[in-house]
Amino acid sequence: MPSAEPAPSDTSAPRRTPRGTRTRDALVAGARRIFERDGYLDSRIVDIAAEAGVATGSFYTHFASKDDVFAAVLADLQDEMLHAGVSDSSRTELRLGVEEANRAYLESYRRNAALMAAMEQAAAVDRRFLQLRLQRSQAFIDRSAAAITRLQEAGLADPELDPAVTARALSAMVSRLAYVTFAADQPLPFETLVETLTRLWMNALRMPQA
Repeated sequence: MPSAEPAPSDTSAPRRTPRGTRTRDALVAGARRIFERDGYLDSRIVDIAAEAGVATGSFYTHFASKDDVFAAVLADLQDEMLHAGVSDSSRTELRLGVEEANRAYLESYRRNAALMAAMEQAAAVDRRFLQLRLQRSQAFIDRSAAAITRLQEAGLADPELDPAVTARALSAMVSRLAYVTFAADQPLPFETLVETLTRLWMNALRMPQA
C-alpha cells in the first residue's frame, strides 16, 4: 500500500563491525523493553541507551531518533505477527485451517501485547507508523481475499461477497478483538476467543461447518 508520508529511515543498513552489530542489537532489544514498559509516547532515548548498557551518544551512531529505533523493533516483530491467512485446501480442513490461523495470530498477539499497545500509540500520533501498520495488515488481507475467491469458485463460500472487502472486515474483527482482549486488558477465555472468531469467520462466509 503506497504511503503519502516518508517512511522512517532505513534501519537495516549494513553493519560495519561485529562491535557495531552487537551495539545495534543491544539498542533494539533495550528499546523493545522500554517501549513495552513505558509505551511509545513516554519512552525516552536516554532510557533506551541505559537499558542497552551504552552511552546516549552511541544511540545516535545507529539511529537518528526514537522513531527510527521503534521502526527497527517493529521490523523484528513483523514476521511473527503477520496473520497466517485462511486455508482453503479441502472441505474437511476448512474449519481447522481457519481455527489454526486465528489461534496462531492470537497467541502471537498475546505474547507481544505490550508492544502492540505501543504501536497503537505510535499510529495514533504519527502517520508513518499508521502506514506501516496498514502495510502489514495488507499482506494478510491480500492472501485472505485470494483464498475467499478460491472458496467461492469451489462453491464453499458465499458468492455474493466481495472478497477484498470481506477479507478487510474479518481482519479488522480479529485484530481489534485481540487488541481489546490483550492490550486494553479486557480479558476473555482464550479458547472461547478462538472458537468464537472461528465460528464468525465460517458464518460470515457461509462456509460448511463439517
